[in-house]
Amino acid sequence: MNLSSNLTDDLQIITVNEPRIDASVAIRFKDRMRDETNTQTPRILLDLSQVDFIDSRGLGAIVAAMKQLGRDRKLDLAGLRPNVDRVFRLTRMDTVFAIHPTVAQAVTAHAG
Repeated sequence: MNLSSNLTDDLQIITVNEPRIDASVAIRFKDRMRDETNTQTPRILLDLSQVDFIDSRGLGAIVAAMKQLGRDRKLDLAGLRPNVDRVFRLTRMDTVFAIHPTVAQAVTAHAG
């Protein structure tokens, strides 16, 4: 699972550099997220702009990543493509996560 990370004092942006988060990579995704978020950064932004497909296992892996952060840290999402956005809305996960159209808009929202 190819993830890249950009860290500031209070925001970590993690980009998924893969076209899919599905059953075949869900465990690796969770492990990589755990490794990447092993910081004290209070806010994590997951950039999904390169992801075109997500299944229930992938969605579960993102939820698990959020839960492992604990109560005092927040996981937001950005850049959902139409197929991925549809999954979040159909499963009502759009009520669980703050979803931003782009990374830039998420960063601006955080700063404001």
